[in-house]
Amino acid sequence: MAITDWPTNERPRERLLKQGANALSDAELLAIFLRVGVRGKSAVDLARELLNQFDGNLGQLAEAPLAKLKRIPGIGAAKAAQLKACFELARRALGQEMATGDTFASPTAVRQWLKLQLAHRPHEVFLALWLDAQNRLICSEELFRGTLTQTSVYPREVVKAALAHNAAAVILAHNHPSGACEPSRADEVLTQSLKNALALIDVKLLDHFVVGGRAEALSFAERGLL
Repeated sequence: MAITDWPTNERPRERLLKQGANALSDAELLAIFLRVGVRGKSAVDLARELLNQFDGNLGQLAEAPLAKLKRIPGIGAAKAAQLKACFELARRALGQEMATGDTFASPTAVRQWLKLQLAHRPHEVFLALWLDAQNRLICSEELFRGTLTQTSVYPREVVKAALAHNAAAVILAHNHPSGACEPSRADEVLTQSLKNALALIDVKLLDHFVVGGRAEALSFAERGLL
């Protein structure tokens, strides 16, 4: 049954206008974006099938290659491009939120942005959020990229990057492709090594986040590991 045949108070767009976006499920929000379904399937049915392709995980959908999205029945090149644009706007909005104020005072925004950037990478990535003296974001930088199991992080290169950006502080982050957020002993040792190296050039390590799958990113500072 097409959505236009549904009772008005059950249609996703009408519900959004009346109750707000928060009242809708992921599938209903995607259905508004998709606008129409395919033969025998409403836009909500198509949205559910799209989510099922990625185990119901919006993060995986956000990271899906364009080629894979285009092959999904009912999506095609135009909708795949629109989806990519939508998720990129979300990343940029969070990035701007961090850049216009005290980044460290907005841990929720930092976590959300990091999850969008890292949670569903198939390989391990180590990045830095370089901050000025007011903890405003100068830029984010991917410093190292590794395999599924490990990456090599060199304190010397991190220090060089800090000097290049004239940073006063930094928030570090890396992902665990396994999905677990618990830091390893090697993570703890590396963090202390980086903290000590950065201290020599008066750059403060404010936090180090470990990003997994669906779990909330783990903060070294909140764990008392810094």
